[in-house]
Amino acid sequence: MGRAHSQKTRDKNKSKLPQVPKNLKSDGLDVEYSQELADQDDLEAQARSNAAAKRANSRMK
Repeated sequence: MGRAHSQKTRDKNKSKLPQVPKNLKSDGLDVEYSQELADQDDLEAQARSNAAAKRANSRMK
């Protein structure tokens, strides 16, 4: 008889717990983005995102 037969799992509740709590799950709806309706904050966020993506891609090479 091997060692695994006598050992029990320490955390029996682990399989019942969800990976993401229900209050943090999104509703699955996509938000449509329009360049014409973007305000200054949206444009700045988009520029920061593009700059971060370029930095991340340059580090990968």
